Amino acid sequence: MTRFKTPVVFAVFLSLAIVSTMPTTSYSQEVLPRPEEAFKGKIGLTYKDSEAVKPKLKVPATFGLENPPNILIVLIDDCGYGQMGTFGGAIPTPTLDRVAQNGLRYTRFHTTALCSPTRAALLTGRNHHSVGTGVIGEAGTGFPGYSGIIPASTATFAEVIREYGYANAWFGKNHNVPDWETSLVGPFDRWASGLGFDYFYGFVGGDTDQFHPALVENKKRIEPPKTNEDGSPYHFTTDIADHAIRMMRATKAVAPQRPFLVYFSTGATHAPHQVPPEWIAKFKGQFDDGWDAYREKTFARQKQLGVIPQNTKLTPRPDSLAAWDSVPEDERKIYARMMEVFAGFTAHTDHEVGRVVDAIEELGELDNTLILYIAGDNGSSAEGGLNGLLNEMTFFNAIPEPLEMKLASLDTLGSEKHYNHFPAAWAWAMDTPFQWTKQIASHFGGTRNGMAISWPKGIKARGEIRDQFHHVIDIAPTILEIIGVEAPAQFNGIAQKPIEGVSMVYTFDDADAKDRRTTQYFEMLGNQGIYHNGWMASAIRGVPWFSENEPGDLLNMPWELYHIDEDYSQANNLVKQHPEKLAELVKQFFAEAAKYNVLPLDDRKTERLNVENRPSLTAGRKSFTYPNLLRLPEGAAPDLKHRNHTIIAKATIPDGGADGMLFTQGGRFAGYGFYILDGKLIYDYNLVGVDQYTIKSKENVPTGDVTLRVVYKSDANKPFAGATVTLFANDKQLAEGRVEKSIPNRVTLDETMDFGFDTGTPVADDYELPFKFAGKLKSVTIELE
Repeated sequence: MTRFKTPVVFAVFLSLAIVSTMPTTSYSQEVLPRPEEAFKGKIGLTYKDSEAVKPKLKVPATFGLENPPNILIVLIDDCGYGQMGTFGGAIPTPTLDRVAQNGLRYTRFHTTALCSPTRAALLTGRNHHSVGTGVIGEAGTGFPGYSGIIPASTATFAEVIREYGYANAWFGKNHNVPDWETSLVGPFDRWASGLGFDYFYGFVGGDTDQFHPALVENKKRIEPPKTNEDGSPYHFTTDIADHAIRMMRATKAVAPQRPFLVYFSTGATHAPHQVPPEWIAKFKGQFDDGWDAYREKTFARQKQLGVIPQNTKLTPRPDSLAAWDSVPEDERKIYARMMEVFAGFTAHTDHEVGRVVDAIEELGELDNTLILYIAGDNGSSAEGGLNGLLNEMTFFNAIPEPLEMKLASLDTLGSEKHYNHFPAAWAWAMDTPFQWTKQIASHFGGTRNGMAISWPKGIKARGEIRDQFHHVIDIAPTILEIIGVEAPAQFNGIAQKPIEGVSMVYTFDDADAKDRRTTQYFEMLGNQGIYHNGWMASAIRGVPWFSENEPGDLLNMPWELYHIDEDYSQANNLVKQHPEKLAELVKQFFAEAAKYNVLPLDDRKTERLNVENRPSLTAGRKSFTYPNLLRLPEGAAPDLKHRNHTIIAKATIPDGGADGMLFTQGGRFAGYGFYILDGKLIYDYNLVGVDQYTIKSKENVPTGDVTLRVVYKSDANKPFAGATVTLFANDKQLAEGRVEKSIPNRVTLDETMDFGFDTGTPVADDYELPFKFAGKLKSVTIELE
């Protein structure tokens, strides 16, 4: 039902979009929002001897802008340079082809190597450390470059252009909300509304189940519908495309004077790789020759398309990745199938983007719509480990999956039953022709992403390639220049940091234009790089398919040196030939690091996930009491992992009994639940889908007013520790059992702690959602020792 709200919501805010300011012809507005101006009319004793001055519409024309373009930004998640067909990959992407053929294809465009940092840099036009996002928010620390908080001194381009009359909407992933600010009480400064968007429909966090997403509309958590608008089985990417299309139609119907900004930030192709089965079937058998062959074929296509120079070298496979021919036959079947699923996922995503572009054309707006289709917020993800995953949560919790489980799941990969992720070697293949993958900011496998830009009214070129060196921080100033406005010196009363990006507009009509970005630092998880005038120094700190780095010295790293003007893929290390150049660049890296809040360098991975590193709504508290039907994201909930705790549910159960969920956190892919089923009291602990521990009473729960308890006694307060679990009803022990191994790091990436019902996915297969408690649940109290 919720999915039909978009036009109504937009009609309301569009119809009320009136301001009391006088028009200005200045394209440079130093202070935003604009100060109120004095009334210019006449006020007498009555309206008869007074002269009114009508407020002005908040539309671009009021501010002297002549027909600025609509904007569609498409940002694909975890996508490698050699993934999309437009840049030589084996997966057809006709929508990206269409945008490139209608404009320009950029072959030296760069991101930060990780999602939240890239997204913060895109929105603000500043380097990721400059905006407190040197790493994902869930790993933030108490240093300026790593706080997880985009500061008020770095207003987004969306905030700026909204002040000039744009109607802004964001669909898909928002991974720029600090973990501790994700609950229903906010604060909402870093939610979409606080970052310049009038409407949001998507999820808040790093990834989500594509069939059962943790949906948020504006600031409210909602459950997804059972089907898409066309009646097909529900899928998140289709849903956000439906909402984006309705928003654009509503905008042009209600207020055609207002251009729209649509930020279409897909959860795909980040894990879980989930897609309707007909899309997987399109690729059956196409990857049986493996990742080495994929690299070679893609490399040849890239040269043919001209998206890499003809003298580019194909970089070799890392030693820790297996040659395809050395992989046992039964494992090859699994890995090939995982790639078929991923290919279907990618193709389906491009198809849904195509529906959005088609809708713009149907509105007659394509000629004056700036489309930026960015194929990746970083390189392809190697977080599936060496063997791929049925459940991504096993990677984040360092729990191995038995091969037998994967073999038994061959036919259900890509479905709602799995949170699957392909092996690291496929990620390396998706990043052809470069070394490494996502996380590795020192090498282009982590940072070089394909991008296409079209704007028929403003870009004369069709189907041309641009090879100027650019970075994601260059998007915001490009948009501002196209619209014809400047970033303000002050926004919401706060002095603004300068934009650190460089506009790319100069490249639109001049393929041979000299690069205006001459220097760019790179850093992520201790991996370091510096580009300057055609040279690149690189120092890799960790291997992305391992969940932790080996001990090392961040200040004495083995640096590499590449002349990338002549060595596109970083294949020829020149450190021995030019030690003086390397020394110069390393010195420059540390100067840039000091300038942009990169210091202190930090190479920790899972250790930084510890919630004690960040602000907490629960820190110092030992007792928490929650009402019925409440949902809490993990970042705002009590941390129960491997520690003693008691869960107390006070309820009234009618004479006939009452089944339902009392308390749960997580779901099918990791979590635990405390519930009544068929009259029996149950505690179910799901160890990332690898093991399930169920403690169940033999007798029925009593009726009337009852106090139901779970007492969880951990063997030790350390990761993976087992526990003894005891169930009580009115102080009578009903059952006792063991959790032999516990979840060490993170229960869930997208699901919530629920009271009185269960959302997302079930923690066990013996009940169906929402499994709302049929009695009266007065409260649930969590007590920590």
